[in-house]
Amino acid sequence: MTACLFDLDGVLTQTARVHNAAWTETFDDFLRRHAAATGEPYRPFDPDADYRRYVDGRPRLDGVRTFLASRGISLPDGTPDDPPGTDTVQGLGSQKNTLLLERIRTTGVDVYPGSVAYLKAVAAAGLRRAIVTASANGREVVAAAKLEPLLEARVDGLTARAEGLRGKPHPDTFLAGAKMLGVEPKQAVVFEDALAGVEAGRAGGFGYVVGVDRVGQADDLRAHGADVVVGDLADLLDDGRSA
Repeated sequence: MTACLFDLDGVLTQTARVHNAAWTETFDDFLRRHAAATGEPYRPFDPDADYRRYVDGRPRLDGVRTFLASRGISLPDGTPDDPPGTDTVQGLGSQKNTLLLERIRTTGVDVYPGSVAYLKAVAAAGLRRAIVTASANGREVVAAAKLEPLLEARVDGLTARAEGLRGKPHPDTFLAGAKMLGVEPKQAVVFEDALAGVEAGRAGGFGYVVGVDRVGQADDLRAHGADVVVGDLADLLDDGRSA
């Protein structure tokens, strides 16, 4: 292995919790209005099961579509100009992103210290390093977390949109990350906490897939293709400081 492809949220940074909170507020707001309009019972978004199954690791708009489909709801796509909260896929996605950026600006971005120690160790060992995230806010999160000096390349939601890359669980974005680093997939390790991301790593023919279990889903990560599952990337270090 000569390269490392890291997911961002939930692997290096603790923004997965912020994403989850923004999704929960967005979907619950919509589901209340939908229940009132249709007379159907209001069933809130489950920040555990629904987040893991339908949203985590996916591009923002795919997350909206996938979750709504799980409830038998279909909305028009709309346009990127739809205001936050409009009852379209784009409008709900915009609302979630607005809430997320507000939280990042007000609370900042926390990292997982053990995972950053691992990132520093692989950098010192001369391995190539890239971020591969579905988030369109990858640049902002990396900058807020002060991780820029440790990374050589970034594939994020904006990259995927510009290059027409399919989101996770398709392997396109990870393959793009390997290409940016000039390595073949079999030479790269994928580090992921999302089921869709682990599935993408396996589908892309990467040399090794590491699942990071932050929420008690180790068995599911293995079932989706993780070669090994750890609680934190520090578990991959001999002493927490060196590779």
